Amino acid sequence: MRVEASGVLLAPVEDVWRLLGEPYHLPDWWPGYRGVEPDRRGVAEGARWRIVRGGSTAGTAGLLRRPGGEGVIVIEQVVPGRLLAWRDLAQGVAARVTIEPAAQRRTQVTVAIEASWWRVSAEGLRGLPRQAVSRLHDLCQTAAEL
Repeated sequence: MRVEASGVLLAPVEDVWRLLGEPYHLPDWWPGYRGVEPDRRGVAEGARWRIVRGGSTAGTAGLLRRPGGEGVIVIEQVVPGRLLAWRDLAQGVAARVTIEPAAQRRTQVTVAIEASWWRVSAEGLRGLPRQAVSRLHDLCQTAAEL
C-alpha cells in the first residue's frame, strides 16, 4: 500500500536539499526517528544508517515491537537536489522524498511510504507522510515570509 502527501516549502530547492542531504537532520523531520548514525558513505546508495526510534510517536512501535529501540535503514536511491529514498528494514517500510522547484523560490515536496496494507493500517503509518511534510514546512520557513 502506498500513502503520500505533498506540500510547498517556503525555501528554494538548494536549501531544502541541504536539509534532506544531511543525515543527522533526518530525526528533525521524519516522525518516529529520534537519532541517526550514518555509515561512512553518508547520503549514498547502499549506505546503511543505524536509527534510534522514538517511543511516543504514533505508528512507531508496531504491533509486535516495543516503543523505541534501534533499527537500520538502507539508502536505496539518491538524486542530489531531487530524490532521497530508503528502506527501514525492521519496519518493512520504503520511504521516498522528492523535491522540485516551485514558483517564487519555493519547493514542491512529496513524501511517500510503501508497506503492506496491514502495516499501514494497523500500525498507524497512514499519517506519517503528512507529518513529515508538515515538519519540513516548519523547518523551511524563511525570513522572506515574515
